[in-house]
Amino acid sequence: MPNYIRARLEGAHYFFTVVTYNRRKLFCSEWARQCLREAIRQTQARYPYESIAFCLMPEHLHCIWKLPDDDADFSIRWSPIKGLFTQQYRRGTRHPESVPASRKRKGEACIWQRRFWEHRIRDQHDLQKHVDYIHYNPVKHGLVKHMEDWPWSTYHQYVKEGFYGRVVNLDETANIDPADFGE
Repeated sequence: MPNYIRARLEGAHYFFTVVTYNRRKLFCSEWARQCLREAIRQTQARYPYESIAFCLMPEHLHCIWKLPDDDADFSIRWSPIKGLFTQQYRRGTRHPESVPASRKRKGEACIWQRRFWEHRIRDQHDLQKHVDYIHYNPVKHGLVKHMEDWPWSTYHQYVKEGFYGRVVNLDETANIDPADFGE
């Protein structure tokens, strides 16, 4: 089994990509988006972090978090987000699910890929690059022609707060409500 080494630095900014199992387009439904909002709210209340940027795509999400100054554990946050989402989502949907043997053994549903991808933000330029990547992602995937046409992104909050048109600074990033994506 591979030994995954994660970069952990207390109080750092991290970029994440989290993908659904087999890239299933779960987030096309309002029910799934509601379940995710609630899972994020509950998790952030228990394990605080600042949400810097966010974009929800049909089968994956990208976000940037700033962890508390004395905390480097982002996995303790992703686990309940995925778990709470899975519990609530499965209660509200009635579709048969073919679960591979390896997932059955571990008691896993076929909702999320097992892991997530993370990148520690190194500096101000890296932060700006990743915020732009997150907001441009729906255009990149051909879902819309313009960033402002995608409702499930913090792009609109960045425009409203005046962050576009100037460089986003590590010390002045907006604390975006992570559950406020496209309501």
